[in-house]
Amino acid sequence: MPGSDLDTTDWRILNRLQDDARISNVELADAVNLSPSPCLHRVRALEQSRIISRYVTLLDPLKIGLTVSVFIQVSLEKQMRNALDTFEASVLARDEVMECYLMTGDADYLLRVIVSDVQSLERFIVDYLAKIPGVASIKSSFALKQVKYKTALPLPGIASSRTKKANR
Repeated sequence: MPGSDLDTTDWRILNRLQDDARISNVELADAVNLSPSPCLHRVRALEQSRIISRYVTLLDPLKIGLTVSVFIQVSLEKQMRNALDTFEASVLARDEVMECYLMTGDADYLLRVIVSDVQSLERFIVDYLAKIPGVASIKSSFALKQVKYKTALPLPGIASSRTKKANR
């Protein structure tokens, strides 16, 4: 079920689930104007096709003591397949790495790292990141304030209720 095969009801289901994945099937069905059985069938089809890849619980990092958010640019000595694979395997093993992207531009990788304090960041960089074979340079930028954070993807043809209110 590629994205182009989705109809308006599928998009509405996805939009509603992105807003609240714990919504009951009965409430979801009501929200998208279906009866519960066909709604559940559509959700299961979206899960089986991996359009819905998983359900998660989002935590507030500040409330659990993770107060330092840092973006780290990493450049490798050479962009050879084995160096890329080694680096990627290394960062995949680290819980404090929230996101990692292979980039174009000045740096090879951009990481978003969250830790409890500056000392934890120092240990991560000095004791781990800098020791990954092939790492040539590391540049860090601290996030001072999170202005926007969202997990819901923009879906075709569906404006969120927040967007609709802002445009009035």
